[in-house]
Amino acid sequence: MAQQGGAVFEGALTDEERLVRDTVRDFAEREIAPGAAERDETEHYERRLFDGLAGLGLTGAPFPESIGGGGLPYRTWALVMEELGAVDMAMAVSLSVHVLSQSPVARWGTPDQHERWLAPMVRGVRMGAFALTEPGAGSDAAGIRLRATRVGPADAPTAYRLDGTKIWISNAPEADNYLVFATLDPEAGPSAITAFLVEKGTPGFEFGRKERKLGIRANPASELVFHGAEVPAANRLGGEGDGYRIALSSLGEGRISIAAACTGIARAALEAAARYVSDRRAFGGPLTNQQGVRFMLAEMAQRVAIARAMTRAAAGAKDRGEPIAEASSLAKWTASDAAMSVASDAVQLFGAAGYSRENPVERYLRDAKGAQIYEGTNQIHRLIVAEQLLRGLDLG
Repeated sequence: MAQQGGAVFEGALTDEERLVRDTVRDFAEREIAPGAAERDETEHYERRLFDGLAGLGLTGAPFPESIGGGGLPYRTWALVMEELGAVDMAMAVSLSVHVLSQSPVARWGTPDQHERWLAPMVRGVRMGAFALTEPGAGSDAAGIRLRATRVGPADAPTAYRLDGTKIWISNAPEADNYLVFATLDPEAGPSAITAFLVEKGTPGFEFGRKERKLGIRANPASELVFHGAEVPAANRLGGEGDGYRIALSSLGEGRISIAAACTGIARAALEAAARYVSDRRAFGGPLTNQQGVRFMLAEMAQRVAIARAMTRAAAGAKDRGEPIAEASSLAKWTASDAAMSVASDAVQLFGAAGYSRENPVERYLRDAKGAQIYEGTNQIHRLIVAEQLLRGLDLG
């Protein structure tokens, strides 16, 4: 297996890509990796690590320089996310969600919203969260029931009152800024969904139950509870009824980020397994003398390479301004399945040691499972890919 930038062939990188990758890898291995197991065990989020990512300019890295971002191409951003995923999926998810919560504001926000809301998030002074999921609305975003009620004249409201709950909101309650999707009429479907910028500490906005997760445990996910929380009309993002389109407009980018982080999990699991079997002796010699073990490693390397290729293809499409619905779904589905499969094989190669929390491969397995579910379940991504395929066929 080639060792250029990882356990499997990485392909050619530009000088800028290599510099970014190496900078993030150094920070991740030096600052994030040492405490990853303990943070997972105690379900502790360490804000100083997010601050460290901000210090590297990563909290706004993929946004244009015109709004204070780093101007990184998405292909380079994928390298960032792979390096974070390889050491701690919890921090990778935290940064991915932070960036996801900014993307709609960058695209749809007013100059005032860019200045007072987006700018501190790009700098990493304030952390963001993306509040879409509800008890009855996960992958089906059209099913939102969180109610937004106009305050003041119907044609020119001065504010909106929010009532209802969100669940599984990553980065909560640590986050400072929440992009919240609500509906003006629960029976109207997508046409009534509207997006709001809600600050932590808004009266009537509280945090409910914290999720006790199987994996990605060092990144919090909590319930958001709204009891008449009043949000100024100036904090509405886009127009009334634009929320569904706003939400969907950024999900593809988030799926590329998660695909890259999953590639990092798979790579880390492969490297850990390869080191372990190289050092382990059985049946009179190193385990690597066993053809079955070598075949497993080769197949794991194949899955890492495929995940990386699919992710970079989707990122390249994003950089070229092409539609990314199909590409991002393929990447997220492929990479999260690869992470789960490779991590499972790594546990198998470790044997009983892999089943122990003393080794990282069991954490990789737990973290990979979550990635098959969030950012749209992999079953939903199959539907998206099939829809795009059938839509593109000339059946005339």
